[in-house]
Amino acid sequence: MHARLAFEAEGLARHGALQLSFGAPRTVLQAHTLAEVSPVIEAAEAAAAAGAWVVGWLAYEAAPAFDTALPTHPPEHGPLAWFGVHDAPLPSSDPPTPSTPSEVAMRAAWDQTPCARAEFDTALAAIDRAIAAGEVYQVNHTARWHGSLREGQALDLFEALRREQPGAYAAYLDSGEQQVLSLSPELFFDWDGNEVLTRPMKGTAPRGQGALADAAQAAQLVASPKERAENVMVVDMLRNDLARVALPGTMQVPALFEARALPTVWQMTSDVRARTRPGTRLFDLLQALFPCGSITGAPKRQAMRRIVQHERGPRGVYCGAVGVLRPGGGATFNVGIRTVVARGEALSLGVGSGVTAGSVARAEWREWQHKAAFAMRAAEPFELLETLLLEDGQWRHAARHGERMAQSALCFGFAWTPRAWHDALQALADTHAVGAWRVRVLCTRDGGVRATAHAMAPTPGPVRLVLAAQPFAAAHSAFVRHKTTRRAAYEAAERVMPGVYDTLLWNDDGELTECTRGNVALRLAGDDAGWVTPALDCGLLPGIGRQVALEEGRVREAVVPVHALAQLREIAFFNSLRGWLPAALDAGV
Repeated sequence: MHARLAFEAEGLARHGALQLSFGAPRTVLQAHTLAEVSPVIEAAEAAAAAGAWVVGWLAYEAAPAFDTALPTHPPEHGPLAWFGVHDAPLPSSDPPTPSTPSEVAMRAAWDQTPCARAEFDTALAAIDRAIAAGEVYQVNHTARWHGSLREGQALDLFEALRREQPGAYAAYLDSGEQQVLSLSPELFFDWDGNEVLTRPMKGTAPRGQGALADAAQAAQLVASPKERAENVMVVDMLRNDLARVALPGTMQVPALFEARALPTVWQMTSDVRARTRPGTRLFDLLQALFPCGSITGAPKRQAMRRIVQHERGPRGVYCGAVGVLRPGGGATFNVGIRTVVARGEALSLGVGSGVTAGSVARAEWREWQHKAAFAMRAAEPFELLETLLLEDGQWRHAARHGERMAQSALCFGFAWTPRAWHDALQALADTHAVGAWRVRVLCTRDGGVRATAHAMAPTPGPVRLVLAAQPFAAAHSAFVRHKTTRRAAYEAAERVMPGVYDTLLWNDDGELTECTRGNVALRLAGDDAGWVTPALDCGLLPGIGRQVALEEGRVREAVVPVHALAQLREIAFFNSLRGWLPAALDAGV
Protein backbone atom coordinates (compact mmCIF):
# COMPACT_ATOMS: atom_id res chain seq x y z
CA MET A 1 0.00 0.00 0.00
CA HIS A 2 1.18 3.48 -0.83
CA ALA A 3 -0.05 6.75 -2.27
CA ARG A 4 1.09 9.62 -4.45
CA LEU A 5 -0.47 13.06 -4.79
CA ALA A 6 0.20 15.48 -7.61
CA PHE A 7 -2.43 18.18 -7.18
CA GLU A 8 -0.79 20.39 -9.78
CA ALA A 9 -3.72 22.43 -11.05
CA GLU A 10 -3.75 26.14 -10.33
CA GLY A 11 -6.10 27.93 -8.00
CA LEU A 12 -5.84 26.05 -4.72
CA ALA A 13 -6.78 28.40 -1.90
CA ARG A 14 -3.88 29.74 0.17
CA HIS A 15 -1.40 27.01 -0.59
CA GLY A 16 0.61 25.79 -3.53
CA ALA A 17 0.50 22.61 -5.52
CA LEU A 18 0.92 19.36 -3.62
CA GLN A 19 3.59 16.92 -4.82
CA LEU A 20 3.77 14.21 -2.18
CA SER A 21 4.50 10.50 -1.90
CA PHE A 22 3.54 8.24 0.99
CA GLY A 23 4.59 4.77 2.01
CA ALA A 24 2.40 2.23 3.77
CA PRO A 25 -0.17 3.95 6.04
CA ARG A 26 0.09 3.41 9.78
CA THR A 27 -3.69 3.08 9.91
CA VAL A 28 -6.35 2.33 7.32
CA LEU A 29 -9.86 3.68 7.79
CA GLN A 30 -12.53 2.17 5.58
CA ALA A 31 -16.28 1.89 5.37
CA HIS A 32 -18.04 -1.01 3.68
CA THR A 33 -21.54 -0.04 4.77
CA LEU A 34 -23.38 3.29 4.75
CA ALA A 35 -23.49 3.29 8.54
CA GLU A 36 -19.69 3.19 8.66
CA VAL A 37 -19.14 6.21 6.41
CA SER A 38 -19.72 8.91 9.03
CA PRO A 39 -17.42 7.33 11.68
CA VAL A 40 -14.68 6.89 9.07
CA ILE A 41 -14.85 10.55 8.01
CA GLU A 42 -14.85 11.67 11.64
CA ALA A 43 -11.82 9.48 12.38
CA ALA A 44 -10.00 10.77 9.29
CA GLU A 45 -10.67 14.39 10.30
CA ALA A 46 -9.52 13.71 13.87
CA ALA A 47 -6.29 12.11 12.63
CA ALA A 48 -5.54 15.13 10.43
CA ALA A 49 -6.32 17.52 13.29
CA ALA A 50 -3.78 15.60 15.39
CA GLY A 51 -1.07 16.16 12.77
CA ALA A 52 -1.39 13.31 10.27
CA TRP A 53 -1.71 13.34 6.50
CA VAL A 54 -4.84 11.42 5.49
CA VAL A 55 -5.26 10.40 1.85
CA GLY A 56 -8.20 8.53 0.38
CA TRP A 57 -11.45 8.42 -1.54
CA LEU A 58 -15.21 8.33 -1.33
CA ALA A 59 -17.16 6.19 -3.80
CA TYR A 60 -20.19 7.68 -5.54
CA GLU A 61 -22.35 5.06 -3.80
CA ALA A 62 -21.49 6.65 -0.42
CA ALA A 63 -24.04 9.38 -1.25
CA PRO A 64 -26.93 7.91 0.82
CA ALA A 65 -24.70 8.11 3.91
CA PHE A 66 -25.06 11.89 3.63
CA ASP A 67 -28.68 11.99 2.42
CA THR A 68 -30.86 8.89 2.42
CA ALA A 69 -32.96 10.41 -0.37
CA LEU A 70 -30.06 10.14 -2.83
CA PRO A 71 -30.46 6.86 -4.77
CA THR A 72 -27.57 4.82 -6.16
CA HIS A 73 -26.93 1.32 -7.39
CA PRO A 74 -25.76 -1.10 -4.68
CA PRO A 75 -21.95 -0.94 -4.36
CA GLU A 76 -20.06 -3.71 -6.12
CA HIS A 77 -16.29 -3.61 -5.53
CA GLY A 78 -14.21 -1.92 -2.89
CA PRO A 79 -15.16 0.13 0.16
CA LEU A 80 -17.48 3.13 0.11
CA ALA A 81 -14.79 5.15 1.85
CA TRP A 82 -11.08 4.43 2.20
CA PHE A 83 -8.42 6.57 3.89
CA GLY A 84 -4.78 5.88 4.69
CA VAL A 85 -3.35 7.73 7.71
CA HIS A 86 0.32 8.78 7.36
CA ASP A 87 2.61 10.43 9.88
CA ALA A 88 4.53 12.24 7.13
CA PRO A 89 5.22 12.07 3.42
CA LEU A 90 8.33 10.31 2.21
CA PRO A 91 11.41 12.48 1.70
CA SER A 92 11.32 14.05 -1.73
CA SER A 93 14.57 12.25 -2.56
CA ASP A 94 13.03 8.85 -1.93
CA PRO A 95 9.56 8.56 -3.54
CA PRO A 96 8.23 5.20 -4.69
CA THR A 97 9.00 5.94 -8.34
CA PRO A 98 7.90 3.66 -11.16
CA SER A 99 10.16 2.45 -13.90
CA THR A 100 10.67 4.93 -16.69
CA PRO A 101 9.03 4.18 -20.05
CA SER A 102 12.42 3.15 -21.44
CA GLU A 103 12.88 0.55 -18.70
CA VAL A 104 9.50 -1.17 -18.86
CA ALA A 105 6.98 -1.78 -21.61
CA MET A 106 3.72 -0.54 -20.15
CA ARG A 107 0.80 -1.67 -22.27
CA ALA A 108 -2.90 -1.52 -21.63
CA ALA A 109 -5.75 -2.52 -23.93
CA TRP A 110 -9.13 -0.76 -23.87
CA ASP A 111 -12.47 -1.60 -25.38
CA GLN A 112 -13.22 0.93 -28.09
CA THR A 113 -16.73 1.70 -26.80
CA PRO A 114 -18.33 1.46 -23.35
CA CYS A 115 -21.73 0.42 -24.71
CA ALA A 116 -23.52 -0.10 -28.00
CA ARG A 117 -24.48 3.06 -29.84
CA ALA A 118 -28.11 1.92 -29.95
CA GLU A 119 -28.11 1.53 -26.14
CA PHE A 120 -26.59 5.01 -25.80
CA ASP A 121 -29.19 6.58 -28.10
CA THR A 122 -32.03 4.85 -26.25
CA ALA A 123 -30.85 6.18 -22.88
CA LEU A 124 -30.46 9.72 -24.21
CA ALA A 125 -33.90 9.61 -25.81
CA ALA A 126 -35.45 8.58 -22.46
CA ILE A 127 -33.57 11.34 -20.63
CA ASP A 128 -34.69 13.84 -23.27
CA ARG A 129 -38.31 12.84 -22.68
CA ALA A 130 -37.86 13.30 -18.93
CA ILE A 131 -36.43 16.78 -19.53
CA ALA A 132 -39.29 17.68 -21.86
CA ALA A 133 -41.78 16.51 -19.21
CA GLY A 134 -40.16 18.81 -16.61
CA GLU A 135 -38.94 15.93 -14.44
CA VAL A 136 -35.28 17.04 -14.63
CA TYR A 137 -33.25 19.82 -16.20
CA GLN A 138 -30.08 17.82 -16.68
CA VAL A 139 -28.83 14.27 -16.17
CA ASN A 140 -25.17 13.32 -16.21
CA HIS A 141 -25.18 10.02 -18.10
CA THR A 142 -22.10 7.76 -17.91
CA ALA A 143 -20.78 4.33 -18.84
CA ARG A 144 -17.55 2.40 -18.47
CA TRP A 145 -14.71 1.42 -20.70
CA HIS A 146 -13.15 -1.87 -19.64
CA GLY A 147 -9.58 -2.86 -20.32
CA SER A 148 -6.63 -4.88 -19.15
CA LEU A 149 -3.08 -4.10 -18.10
CA ARG A 150 -1.02 -6.31 -20.39
CA GLU A 151 2.47 -5.30 -19.26
CA GLY A 152 3.93 -3.18 -16.47
CA GLN A 153 2.32 -2.12 -13.19
CA ALA A 154 -0.59 0.17 -12.31
CA LEU A 155 1.88 2.82 -11.15
CA ASP A 156 3.55 2.77 -14.58
CA LEU A 157 0.14 3.35 -16.15
CA PHE A 158 -0.50 6.23 -13.72
CA GLU A 159 2.71 7.96 -14.81
CA ALA A 160 1.77 7.48 -18.46
CA LEU A 161 -1.68 8.96 -17.75
CA ARG A 162 -0.11 11.94 -15.97
CA ARG A 163 2.00 12.58 -19.04
CA GLU A 164 -1.16 12.66 -21.17
CA GLN A 165 -3.21 14.70 -18.67
CA PRO A 166 -0.82 17.19 -17.01
CA GLY A 167 -1.95 19.86 -14.56
CA ALA A 168 -4.60 17.62 -13.00
CA TYR A 169 -5.65 16.97 -9.43
CA ALA A 170 -3.88 13.65 -9.79
CA ALA A 171 -3.65 10.90 -7.18
CA TYR A 172 -2.46 7.31 -7.13
CA LEU A 173 -3.86 5.31 -4.21
CA ASP A 174 -3.06 1.66 -3.61
CA SER A 175 -5.35 -0.01 -1.09
CA GLY A 176 -3.96 -3.46 -1.79
CA GLU A 177 -7.28 -4.68 -3.15
CA GLN A 178 -7.39 -2.07 -5.88
CA GLN A 179 -5.45 0.88 -7.24
CA VAL A 180 -7.10 4.23 -7.95
CA LEU A 181 -5.45 6.24 -10.72
CA SER A 182 -7.22 9.59 -10.67
CA LEU A 183 -6.27 12.24 -13.23
CA SER A 184 -9.20 14.52 -12.55
CA PRO A 185 -9.02 18.06 -13.93
CA GLU A 186 -11.93 19.13 -11.70
CA LEU A 187 -11.61 20.53 -8.20
CA PHE A 188 -14.45 19.38 -5.96
CA PHE A 189 -13.55 21.61 -3.04
CA ASP A 190 -10.61 23.11 -1.22
CA TRP A 191 -11.36 23.97 2.40
CA ASP A 192 -9.18 25.34 5.18
CA GLY A 193 -11.81 25.01 7.89
CA ASN A 194 -12.97 28.57 7.28
CA GLU A 195 -13.26 29.28 3.56
CA VAL A 196 -14.25 26.83 0.84
CA LEU A 197 -13.63 27.01 -2.91
CA THR A 198 -15.42 24.81 -5.43
CA ARG A 199 -14.67 24.83 -9.15
CA PRO A 200 -17.38 23.00 -11.12
CA MET A 201 -16.50 21.93 -14.65
CA LYS A 202 -19.24 21.86 -17.25
CA GLY A 203 -18.91 22.50 -20.94
CA THR A 204 -16.63 20.57 -23.31
CA ALA A 205 -15.16 21.09 -26.77
CA PRO A 206 -12.47 19.10 -28.61
CA ARG A 207 -9.09 20.71 -29.17
CA GLY A 208 -8.60 22.15 -32.64
CA GLN A 209 -5.81 21.26 -35.05
CA GLY A 210 -3.48 24.24 -35.25
CA ALA A 211 -3.40 27.39 -33.11
CA LEU A 212 -6.15 29.26 -34.97
CA ALA A 213 -8.57 26.33 -35.01
CA ASP A 214 -7.82 25.62 -31.35
CA ALA A 215 -8.52 29.20 -30.29
CA ALA A 216 -11.74 29.11 -32.31
CA GLN A 217 -12.86 25.97 -30.45
CA ALA A 218 -12.26 27.67 -27.09
CA ALA A 219 -14.12 30.81 -28.16
CA GLN A 220 -17.02 28.76 -29.50
CA LEU A 221 -17.24 26.84 -26.22
CA VAL A 222 -17.38 29.98 -24.08
CA ALA A 223 -19.95 31.59 -26.40
CA SER A 224 -22.21 28.52 -26.73
CA PRO A 225 -25.64 29.18 -25.18
CA LYS A 226 -26.04 25.45 -24.46
CA GLU A 227 -22.67 25.11 -22.72
CA ARG A 228 -23.11 28.33 -20.76
CA ALA A 229 -26.57 27.26 -19.63
CA GLU A 230 -25.17 23.89 -18.54
CA ASN A 231 -22.38 25.60 -16.60
CA VAL A 232 -24.72 28.10 -14.92
CA MET A 233 -27.04 25.26 -13.92
CA VAL A 234 -24.22 23.54 -12.03
CA VAL A 235 -23.00 26.81 -10.50
CA ASP A 236 -26.50 27.45 -9.16
CA MET A 237 -26.63 23.90 -7.77
CA LEU A 238 -23.36 24.36 -5.92
CA ARG A 239 -24.43 27.75 -4.60
CA ASN A 240 -27.57 26.14 -3.23
CA ASP A 241 -25.60 23.22 -1.78
CA LEU A 242 -22.99 25.48 -0.19
CA ALA A 243 -25.70 27.65 1.32
CA ARG A 244 -26.36 24.82 3.78
CA VAL A 245 -22.99 25.44 5.46
CA ALA A 246 -22.09 28.98 4.35
CA LEU A 247 -22.17 32.13 6.41
CA PRO A 248 -24.92 34.39 5.02
CA GLY A 249 -23.62 37.06 2.71
CA THR A 250 -20.28 35.34 1.98
CA MET A 251 -21.19 33.48 -1.23
CA GLN A 252 -19.26 34.69 -4.29
CA VAL A 253 -18.79 33.62 -7.91
CA PRO A 254 -15.48 35.35 -8.74
CA ALA A 255 -14.91 33.45 -12.01
CA LEU A 256 -17.50 32.38 -14.55
CA PHE A 257 -17.15 30.61 -17.92
CA GLU A 258 -13.37 30.18 -17.99
CA ALA A 259 -12.04 27.94 -20.78
CA ARG A 260 -9.29 25.61 -19.62
CA ALA A 261 -7.07 23.76 -22.07
CA LEU A 262 -6.49 20.05 -21.53
CA PRO A 263 -4.55 17.91 -24.01
CA THR A 264 -7.63 16.48 -25.73
CA VAL A 265 -10.45 18.88 -24.81
CA TRP A 266 -11.34 22.40 -23.74
CA GLN A 267 -13.32 22.46 -20.47
CA MET A 268 -15.30 25.36 -19.05
CA THR A 269 -15.06 26.04 -15.31
CA SER A 270 -16.44 28.53 -12.82
CA ASP A 271 -15.49 29.33 -9.22
CA VAL A 272 -17.84 29.41 -6.25
CA ARG A 273 -16.49 30.56 -2.87
CA ALA A 274 -17.98 30.98 0.57
CA ARG A 275 -17.01 31.12 4.24
CA THR A 276 -18.31 28.22 6.27
CA ARG A 277 -20.17 28.64 9.53
CA PRO A 278 -18.20 28.22 12.77
CA GLY A 279 -18.18 24.61 13.90
CA THR A 280 -18.60 23.17 10.41
CA ARG A 281 -17.06 19.71 10.20
CA LEU A 282 -15.88 17.79 7.17
CA PHE A 283 -18.93 15.55 7.33
CA ASP A 284 -21.17 18.65 7.26
CA LEU A 285 -19.42 19.94 4.15
CA LEU A 286 -19.71 16.59 2.42
CA GLN A 287 -23.32 16.31 3.48
CA ALA A 288 -23.98 19.61 1.71
CA LEU A 289 -21.97 18.91 -1.45
CA PHE A 290 -21.54 15.17 -2.10
CA PRO A 291 -21.76 13.96 -4.78
CA CYS A 292 -20.78 17.01 -6.80
CA GLY A 293 -23.65 18.41 -8.85
CA SER A 294 -21.50 18.47 -11.98
CA ILE A 295 -21.64 14.67 -12.18
CA THR A 296 -25.29 14.16 -11.16
CA GLY A 297 -27.54 16.66 -12.89
CA ALA A 298 -30.36 18.85 -11.65
CA PRO A 299 -32.34 18.60 -9.48
CA LYS A 300 -29.81 16.31 -7.84
CA ARG A 301 -32.15 13.73 -6.31
CA GLN A 302 -34.28 13.25 -9.38
CA ALA A 303 -31.23 13.21 -11.67
CA MET A 304 -29.71 10.47 -9.51
CA ARG A 305 -32.91 8.45 -9.87
CA ARG A 306 -32.51 8.68 -13.63
CA ILE A 307 -28.87 7.62 -13.32
CA VAL A 308 -29.95 4.43 -11.56
CA GLN A 309 -32.48 3.75 -14.33
CA HIS A 310 -30.15 4.26 -17.27
CA GLU A 311 -26.72 3.12 -16.08
CA ARG A 312 -25.85 -0.57 -15.85
CA GLY A 313 -24.27 -0.59 -12.41
CA PRO A 314 -22.45 1.34 -9.68
CA ARG A 315 -19.89 4.02 -10.51
CA GLY A 316 -17.51 3.31 -7.63
CA VAL A 317 -14.68 5.81 -7.17
CA TYR A 318 -15.57 7.29 -10.55
CA CYS A 319 -17.74 10.38 -9.88
CA GLY A 320 -16.93 10.11 -6.19
CA ALA A 321 -14.05 12.13 -4.71
CA VAL A 322 -10.32 11.58 -4.18
CA GLY A 323 -8.27 13.80 -1.92
CA VAL A 324 -6.21 14.67 1.11
CA LEU A 325 -6.77 15.98 4.63
CA ARG A 326 -3.82 18.12 5.70
CA PRO A 327 -2.22 18.14 9.16
CA GLY A 328 -3.97 20.56 11.46
CA GLY A 329 -7.12 20.72 9.36
CA GLY A 330 -8.26 21.53 5.86
CA ALA A 331 -9.00 19.28 2.92
CA THR A 332 -8.72 19.20 -0.86
CA PHE A 333 -10.72 16.76 -2.98
CA ASN A 334 -11.15 16.34 -6.70
CA VAL A 335 -14.26 15.16 -8.49
CA GLY A 336 -13.37 11.58 -9.40
CA ILE A 337 -13.63 11.92 -13.18
CA ARG A 338 -10.89 10.80 -15.64
CA THR A 339 -10.22 8.08 -13.08
CA VAL A 340 -9.02 4.55 -13.79
CA VAL A 341 -9.48 1.75 -11.25
CA ALA A 342 -7.19 -1.29 -11.47
CA ARG A 343 -8.01 -4.62 -9.85
CA GLY A 344 -5.25 -7.02 -10.79
CA GLU A 345 -4.98 -6.81 -14.57
CA ALA A 346 -8.56 -5.55 -14.98
CA LEU A 347 -9.02 -1.83 -15.67
CA SER A 348 -12.14 0.31 -15.70
CA LEU A 349 -12.64 3.92 -16.78
CA GLY A 350 -15.88 5.83 -16.43
CA VAL A 351 -16.79 8.49 -19.00
CA GLY A 352 -19.93 10.60 -19.28
CA SER A 353 -21.51 13.92 -20.13
CA GLY A 354 -24.35 16.17 -19.05
CA VAL A 355 -27.54 15.72 -21.04
CA THR A 356 -29.75 18.81 -21.35
CA ALA A 357 -32.62 19.95 -23.56
CA GLY A 358 -30.09 21.08 -26.17
CA SER A 359 -28.13 17.84 -26.28
CA VAL A 360 -27.70 15.87 -29.50
CA ALA A 361 -26.81 12.18 -29.26
CA ARG A 362 -24.16 12.43 -31.98
CA ALA A 363 -22.36 15.26 -30.17
CA GLU A 364 -22.59 13.61 -26.75
CA TRP A 365 -21.22 10.34 -28.14
CA ARG A 366 -18.24 12.17 -29.61
CA GLU A 367 -17.71 14.03 -26.34
CA TRP A 368 -17.29 10.66 -24.62
CA GLN A 369 -14.58 9.72 -27.11
CA HIS A 370 -12.75 13.01 -26.58
CA LYS A 371 -12.86 12.67 -22.79
CA ALA A 372 -11.53 9.11 -22.87
CA ALA A 373 -8.75 10.00 -25.30
CA PHE A 374 -6.17 10.65 -22.59
CA ALA A 375 -6.42 7.03 -21.42
CA MET A 376 -6.32 5.64 -24.95
CA ARG A 377 -3.22 7.73 -25.68
CA ALA A 378 -1.46 6.41 -22.57
CA ALA A 379 -2.31 2.78 -23.29
CA GLU A 380 1.05 1.92 -24.80
CA PRO A 381 4.12 3.61 -26.28
CA PHE A 382 3.79 4.80 -29.87
CA GLU A 383 5.65 6.86 -32.43
CA LEU A 384 4.51 9.43 -34.96
CA LEU A 385 4.50 8.15 -38.52
CA GLU A 386 4.62 9.62 -42.02
CA THR A 387 4.82 7.62 -45.26
CA LEU A 388 5.91 9.42 -48.41
CA LEU A 389 7.29 8.85 -51.87
CA LEU A 390 10.92 9.38 -52.94
CA GLU A 391 11.19 9.06 -56.72
CA ASP A 392 14.48 9.53 -58.55
CA GLY A 393 15.81 11.66 -55.72
CA GLN A 394 12.71 13.89 -55.53
CA TRP A 395 10.31 13.98 -52.60
CA ARG A 396 6.55 14.14 -53.09
CA HIS A 397 4.99 16.67 -50.68
CA ALA A 398 7.80 16.35 -48.13
CA ALA A 399 7.13 19.80 -46.65
CA ARG A 400 3.46 19.01 -46.12
CA HIS A 401 4.30 15.70 -44.44
CA GLY A 402 6.77 17.49 -42.16
CA GLU A 403 4.16 20.08 -41.21
CA ARG A 404 1.65 17.35 -40.38
CA MET A 405 4.13 15.48 -38.20
CA ALA A 406 4.94 18.74 -36.40
CA GLN A 407 1.24 19.27 -35.65
CA SER A 408 0.98 15.70 -34.35
CA ALA A 409 4.02 16.26 -32.14
CA LEU A 410 2.32 19.33 -30.66
CA CYS A 411 -0.90 17.38 -30.05
CA PHE A 412 0.79 14.46 -28.30
CA GLY A 413 3.47 16.42 -26.45
CA PHE A 414 6.38 15.02 -28.46
CA ALA A 415 9.58 17.00 -28.85
CA TRP A 416 9.95 18.31 -32.40
CA THR A 417 13.01 19.65 -34.23
CA PRO A 418 12.61 20.53 -37.92
CA ARG A 419 16.34 19.95 -38.39
CA ALA A 420 15.97 16.31 -37.29
CA TRP A 421 13.27 15.80 -39.95
CA HIS A 422 15.35 17.46 -42.64
CA ASP A 423 18.52 15.57 -41.81
CA ALA A 424 16.76 12.17 -41.78
CA LEU A 425 15.22 12.77 -45.21
CA GLN A 426 18.40 14.20 -46.69
CA ALA A 427 20.49 11.24 -45.55
CA LEU A 428 18.04 8.84 -47.18
CA ALA A 429 17.80 10.83 -50.43
CA ASP A 430 21.59 10.83 -50.74
CA THR A 431 21.64 7.02 -50.83
CA HIS A 432 18.45 6.43 -52.87
CA ALA A 433 18.82 8.74 -55.85
CA VAL A 434 17.34 6.36 -58.43
CA GLY A 435 14.00 4.53 -58.47
CA ALA A 436 10.75 4.77 -56.56
CA TRP A 437 10.93 4.33 -52.81
CA ARG A 438 8.29 4.07 -50.11
CA VAL A 439 9.79 5.98 -47.20
CA ARG A 440 8.63 5.46 -43.63
CA VAL A 441 9.55 8.26 -41.19
CA LEU A 442 9.15 7.78 -37.42
CA CYS A 443 9.42 10.33 -34.62
CA THR A 444 9.92 9.28 -30.99
CA ARG A 445 8.62 11.14 -27.95
CA ASP A 446 12.03 12.70 -27.33
CA GLY A 447 12.12 14.10 -30.88
CA GLY A 448 14.35 11.52 -32.54
CA VAL A 449 13.57 11.08 -36.25
CA ARG A 450 14.59 8.11 -38.38
CA ALA A 451 13.68 7.15 -41.93
CA THR A 452 13.79 3.88 -43.84
CA ALA A 453 13.22 3.20 -47.54
CA HIS A 454 11.61 0.25 -49.30
CA ALA A 455 11.45 -0.30 -53.05
CA MET A 456 7.97 0.43 -54.39
CA ALA A 457 6.38 -1.10 -57.45
CA PRO A 458 3.49 0.61 -59.27
CA THR A 459 -0.02 -0.31 -58.15
CA PRO A 460 -2.14 -1.41 -61.12
CA GLY A 461 -5.72 -0.24 -61.09
CA PRO A 462 -8.53 -0.47 -60.63
CA VAL A 463 -8.10 -1.73 -57.08
CA ARG A 464 -10.84 -3.60 -55.23
CA LEU A 465 -12.36 -2.17 -52.06
CA VAL A 466 -14.78 -3.80 -49.63
CA LEU A 467 -17.08 -2.15 -47.09
CA ALA A 468 -16.29 -2.68 -43.41
CA ALA A 469 -18.57 -5.17 -41.69
CA GLN A 470 -19.37 -2.87 -38.76
CA PRO A 471 -18.92 0.76 -37.68
CA PHE A 472 -15.37 1.93 -37.03
CA ALA A 473 -15.58 2.70 -33.31
CA ALA A 474 -12.30 4.64 -33.27
CA ALA A 475 -13.40 7.10 -35.96
CA HIS A 476 -13.04 10.13 -33.67
CA SER A 477 -9.88 9.01 -31.91
CA ALA A 478 -6.68 11.07 -31.97
CA PHE A 479 -5.08 8.00 -33.53
CA VAL A 480 -7.28 8.53 -36.56
CA ARG A 481 -6.84 12.30 -36.81
CA HIS A 482 -3.05 11.84 -36.52
CA LYS A 483 -0.88 9.22 -38.16
CA THR A 484 1.00 7.04 -35.66
CA THR A 485 2.25 3.50 -35.18
CA ARG A 486 -0.89 2.79 -33.07
CA ARG A 487 -2.89 1.05 -35.78
CA ALA A 488 -4.62 -1.78 -33.93
CA ALA A 489 -8.09 -0.31 -34.51
CA TYR A 490 -7.45 -0.14 -38.28
CA GLU A 491 -6.11 -3.67 -38.33
CA ALA A 492 -9.15 -4.97 -36.45
CA ALA A 493 -11.51 -3.25 -38.90
CA GLU A 494 -9.77 -4.45 -42.06
CA ARG A 495 -11.47 -7.25 -43.97
CA VAL A 496 -8.65 -9.39 -45.34
CA MET A 497 -10.00 -11.09 -48.44
CA PRO A 498 -8.32 -12.45 -51.60
CA GLY A 499 -7.83 -9.72 -54.19
CA VAL A 500 -9.13 -6.93 -51.93
CA TYR A 501 -6.83 -3.91 -51.75
CA ASP A 502 -8.38 -2.08 -48.78
CA THR A 503 -11.46 -1.73 -46.56
CA LEU A 504 -13.84 1.24 -46.73
CA LEU A 505 -14.74 2.38 -43.20
CA TRP A 506 -17.86 4.05 -41.79
CA ASN A 507 -18.68 5.57 -38.40
CA ASP A 508 -21.37 5.06 -35.78
CA ASP A 509 -23.59 7.62 -37.50
CA GLY A 510 -23.60 5.56 -40.70
CA GLU A 511 -21.25 7.94 -42.56
CA LEU A 512 -18.36 6.89 -44.79
CA THR A 513 -14.94 8.00 -43.52
CA GLU A 514 -11.81 6.58 -45.24
CA CYS A 515 -9.95 3.38 -46.05
CA THR A 516 -7.48 1.87 -43.63
CA ARG A 517 -4.48 3.10 -45.68
CA GLY A 518 -5.78 6.10 -47.57
CA ASN A 519 -8.67 8.41 -48.33
CA VAL A 520 -11.58 7.73 -50.63
CA ALA A 521 -13.38 9.74 -53.31
CA LEU A 522 -16.78 8.99 -54.81
CA ARG A 523 -19.07 10.11 -57.62
CA LEU A 524 -22.75 9.54 -56.97
CA ALA A 525 -25.67 9.38 -59.36
CA GLY A 526 -27.58 12.63 -59.51
CA ASP A 527 -24.65 14.66 -58.19
CA ASP A 528 -23.34 16.80 -61.05
CA ALA A 529 -20.75 18.54 -58.86
CA GLY A 530 -18.20 15.76 -59.42
CA TRP A 531 -16.04 13.88 -56.92
CA VAL A 532 -16.65 14.10 -53.17
CA THR A 533 -14.54 12.91 -50.24
CA PRO A 534 -15.90 12.40 -46.70
CA ALA A 535 -15.71 15.47 -44.45
CA LEU A 536 -13.11 15.54 -41.66
CA ASP A 537 -15.91 15.85 -39.12
CA CYS A 538 -16.93 12.29 -39.97
CA GLY A 539 -13.69 11.01 -38.37
CA LEU A 540 -10.71 10.38 -40.64
CA LEU A 541 -7.07 11.23 -41.28
CA PRO A 542 -6.46 14.56 -43.05
CA GLY A 543 -4.40 12.89 -45.75
CA ILE A 544 -1.79 14.88 -47.65
CA GLY A 545 -3.11 13.61 -50.98
CA ARG A 546 -6.59 14.60 -49.84
CA GLN A 547 -5.39 18.08 -48.91
CA VAL A 548 -3.82 18.56 -52.34
CA ALA A 549 -6.91 17.24 -54.15
CA LEU A 550 -9.14 19.67 -52.22
CA GLU A 551 -6.87 22.62 -53.01
CA GLU A 552 -6.78 21.70 -56.68
CA GLY A 553 -10.56 21.37 -56.81
CA ARG A 554 -10.46 17.74 -57.86
CA VAL A 555 -12.70 16.78 -54.92
CA ARG A 556 -14.94 18.56 -52.47
CA GLU A 557 -15.91 17.62 -48.91
CA ALA A 558 -19.30 16.11 -48.16
CA VAL A 559 -21.00 13.88 -45.62
CA VAL A 560 -21.68 10.61 -47.46
CA PRO A 561 -24.03 8.16 -45.74
CA VAL A 562 -23.45 4.46 -46.28
CA HIS A 563 -26.82 4.10 -47.99
CA ALA A 564 -25.62 6.53 -50.70
CA LEU A 565 -23.45 3.72 -52.03
CA ALA A 566 -26.59 2.49 -53.78
CA GLN A 567 -26.12 5.50 -56.12
CA LEU A 568 -22.38 4.97 -56.61
CA ARG A 569 -21.10 5.75 -60.11
CA GLU A 570 -17.33 5.80 -59.48
CA ILE A 571 -14.98 5.33 -56.54
CA ALA A 572 -11.25 5.95 -56.09
CA PHE A 573 -8.62 5.28 -53.45
CA PHE A 574 -5.99 7.99 -53.07
CA ASN A 575 -3.14 9.10 -50.84
CA SER A 576 0.15 10.95 -51.14
CA LEU A 577 2.19 7.78 -51.64
CA ARG A 578 0.14 5.95 -54.29
CA GLY A 579 -1.62 8.89 -55.89
CA TRP A 580 -5.10 8.46 -57.40
CA LEU A 581 -6.15 4.83 -57.97
CA PRO A 582 -9.43 4.03 -59.71
CA ALA A 583 -11.29 1.46 -57.64
CA ALA A 584 -14.22 -0.92 -57.68
CA LEU A 585 -16.39 -1.58 -54.63
CA ASP A 586 -17.27 -5.24 -54.20
CA ALA A 587 -20.82 -5.96 -55.28
CA GLY A 588 -23.33 -6.83 -52.61
CA VAL A 589 -22.26 -4.14 -50.14
